[in-house]
Amino acid sequence: MAALASVSVILLALQAAASPAPAPQAATPAASAATSIRATLAATPPLIDGREDDDVWRLAPAVRSFRQFRPVEDGEPRFVTETKVAYDAHNFYVFIRAFDPHPDSILKLLARRDVRTASDQLKIIVDSYHDRRTGYEFAVNPAGVKRDYAVYDDGNEDDAWDGVWEAGAQIDSLGWTAEFRIPLSQMRYTPGPTNTFGFGVWRDIDRYTERESWPLYRQTRAGLMSQLGEVTGLDGLAAPQRVELTPYFVTKNVPESGFDRSQKIDGGVDIKYGLTSNITIDATVNPDFGQVEADPSVLNLGPFETFYQERRPFFIEGTGIFQFGVNCSVVNCSGEGLFYSRRVGGASRILGAAKVTGRLPSGLTVGVVDAVTNNSRNALGQTLQPTTNYGGLRLTQDFRKGESGIGVMVTAVNRGVDQWTADFLRKSAYVGAFNFRHRFPGGRYSLKGSIDFSRVAGTPAVIARTQRSSVHLYQRPDDNLNLDTTRTSLTGNAEEILFGKTSGFVRFETSYQRRSAGFEVNDFGFLRRADQQSWNTWAAMNFTKPAFVFQQGFWNFNWWQFWTTEGLPTERAANTNAHFQLNNRYWVHFGGTVGQLGGTFDDRVARGGPAVRVDPYIAPWAGLEGDQRRPIIPSLFFQYVRSDGGRSRRTDVNPSVDFRVSTQFRASLGLSLSHDVNDAQFHGIVTTTDTSTGISTNHFTFAHLDQKTVSVAFGLD
Repeated sequence: MAALASVSVILLALQAAASPAPAPQAATPAASAATSIRATLAATPPLIDGREDDDVWRLAPAVRSFRQFRPVEDGEPRFVTETKVAYDAHNFYVFIRAFDPHPDSILKLLARRDVRTASDQLKIIVDSYHDRRTGYEFAVNPAGVKRDYAVYDDGNEDDAWDGVWEAGAQIDSLGWTAEFRIPLSQMRYTPGPTNTFGFGVWRDIDRYTERESWPLYRQTRAGLMSQLGEVTGLDGLAAPQRVELTPYFVTKNVPESGFDRSQKIDGGVDIKYGLTSNITIDATVNPDFGQVEADPSVLNLGPFETFYQERRPFFIEGTGIFQFGVNCSVVNCSGEGLFYSRRVGGASRILGAAKVTGRLPSGLTVGVVDAVTNNSRNALGQTLQPTTNYGGLRLTQDFRKGESGIGVMVTAVNRGVDQWTADFLRKSAYVGAFNFRHRFPGGRYSLKGSIDFSRVAGTPAVIARTQRSSVHLYQRPDDNLNLDTTRTSLTGNAEEILFGKTSGFVRFETSYQRRSAGFEVNDFGFLRRADQQSWNTWAAMNFTKPAFVFQQGFWNFNWWQFWTTEGLPTERAANTNAHFQLNNRYWVHFGGTVGQLGGTFDDRVARGGPAVRVDPYIAPWAGLEGDQRRPIIPSLFFQYVRSDGGRSRRTDVNPSVDFRVSTQFRASLGLSLSHDVNDAQFHGIVTTTDTSTGISTNHFTFAHLDQKTVSVAFGLD
């Protein structure tokens, strides 16, 4: 992936019951390249303890045709792995035996749920819709640490999803085992007399940094779910009636006049109901998010809004369905999109919200969300936030077994504005969008694109505020945008087209993206700026086989250009960044950017003033990460930016070290040092008036910013 001047370094995380008779301890050539396994009906549910002594595991056929995919794609696995699948009317069971001639060398570390440690791992991947696009991952290590993900768009993982499932693991004389019980109520599937699920199994042998899979997963191909095998014979699956209620009650001390306090009792409930096995309704009444992790403190001195991750449980689950990115390519992607649930319930209380998600047998995925927030007032009775309704609809239709698809998205925000809020908040905001994707036969090339339309409405004062905001800046004196203070609505559009090669040693993507000056989606979405068009090109070499001194590596090359919609150049930049894992399992990262090439302007730095000519900049960076298997794991990242003819510069140094005290304790210590010198920091607008003519002139002033930041982070698990 690519990195900009302010580098976001991509840390490539390495993913990933005794047998009745001993099996060979070294891998033998696969007996079959079959990619299908038949599930066995469990007359008696197996006990989830990691043992193979249950009746169903004596009857179920085993698959052993695993292949190595890292470090050697389609290589012989080091050790034998076998898996068995069973089911009953309400559960999906999997048993995996990972043979290992040295059980005492198997790496096992305790950790919190969903934390990837330097341990061996067994993972099952289930595409219960069998749409080759979506599904679930369930993983466990020898210490019993569980990890799970919801998967969307053929490989994007949502780690915020937490299912309710069981796993048992144990190490024995033959290696180690894992046993899974996945309630069918946790997955979504199309009801029928018989079902076929997409299915795959991965094994990590961490001391050798080796990964194996059934069926073979090819790193040189695009997608994850589209590479799975199948599990057949799932007959008579129940359509579970999923009902989950999570109530809460809380008492609060509410301050009153003087030193008085009064007790306030509050409560609410979260509801999940499975309408069918493939359609789910989530609802919440008066939710309390007091237990949610707080956002990090950020000092934002720039012109654009800070993006924060969603952490509230109701909005997290199923977010993949509502994804509709804007201004997102391989080169540049910063969270902008039509759906940003953090807009709901910021300064006001959510009275209630509901969400319907699911997939129909025809391949149509449906997502509907609606939320209502209350009218909040200050001590004087003035409205701070009016009653507001947020609504969204997302539909996607798959074709060609998920290789192609089209979709639409519609969002609507309506506020009950009054005399205190009408000039500050838009009364209504509507967005409609269409997108498509197509993977060409052979799976090597893809084409995707979208077109979006927006309309916001309100009083002339609020629409004028919208035009003057940092997203639009209609008031700039050196463009052809006209600030109209009489308007009561603002409309805009956005277009994107992206073409790329998604597999093989060399991959690339080139894209064109445009947003008109009036495009506005920030009532329910997230957009930093409109009035922009861009051309982004990325190419990468993927070294997936061990060579010379490294195990694997990725080398990226990027070029991007930005203009306003009128053609004013605002950026031309080139970047390269590389990431290599050495034979000693250290990761080495390095790269750099040269930007503002060929005469470019910053049309945002003066916050509505004229565009300012900018000088080129350079931004080299480097990083080193230690071997995750060792007791002491060092890490160091460094970045330097020099711009504005040397008058502005930035230095970041981030050392850290992790200590694995034992298999049960881990400590981390991180230090962040930053020194930022900005000779073009916006200060403010000063207006002077000529007393003789009465003519007023605006002066856009800048200051010299010298900022040093030091932070320390310590953790103990």
